[in-house]
Amino acid sequence: MTRHKLLLPITALFASTLLISNTLDTKIFALGGLELPAGIILFPLAYVFGDILTEVYGYATSRRTIWTGFACLILMVVFYEIARALPPSPSWPGQPAFDSVFSHVPRIVLASIIAYLCGEFVNSFVVAKFKVLQNGKHMALRFVASTIAGQAIDTTLFVLVAFWGVLPTSVLLSIILSGWAVKVGWEIIALPLTIFVVRQIKRIEQEDVYDRDISFSPFKL
Repeated sequence: MTRHKLLLPITALFASTLLISNTLDTKIFALGGLELPAGIILFPLAYVFGDILTEVYGYATSRRTIWTGFACLILMVVFYEIARALPPSPSWPGQPAFDSVFSHVPRIVLASIIAYLCGEFVNSFVVAKFKVLQNGKHMALRFVASTIAGQAIDTTLFVLVAFWGVLPTSVLLSIILSGWAVKVGWEIIALPLTIFVVRQIKRIEQEDVYDRDISFSPFKL
């Protein structure tokens, strides 16, 4: 069995990115006329990790890492809810603010699970398929193509599940379009660094998986 040196820290960073961005998403901020969930400052990094995992270690490893991240999300929301239910100390005045922020987290996490399950598996599928079709060439093209497809699905599902009935339809549409554009732009800007990191990881791990004749079912662990 191959012993990977970097897979564990990459998985940990992936899960951390997922948890932090979901908490940040409880805030909507305005920037240059755009309305965006605050998690957007970090969440695209999860797709970068998804590209790295699929490109270097293959779709099967990426699939296991995605489910690991989901398990972390469920654990987070369970203990957030337990913390909210604990009776506040009479000397602590922060319960209303605590509830105001964290009462939205279960819905945010549900939205994230549905959106990310669909979006990230599409992202990994596109990377894996293009890599085989291109015989390993044009890495940048498959990273951008996978992000365009994956983030379109992810952003649309996340915004609809997380904010439907909370924000006006026009605002939802604005968040979807601007969020998708920013995430794709984020990926393109980070592309030179992503490609450099991928090449270094391949060199260190001596690994470069091509996903031929494997099952792409998200549920096969």
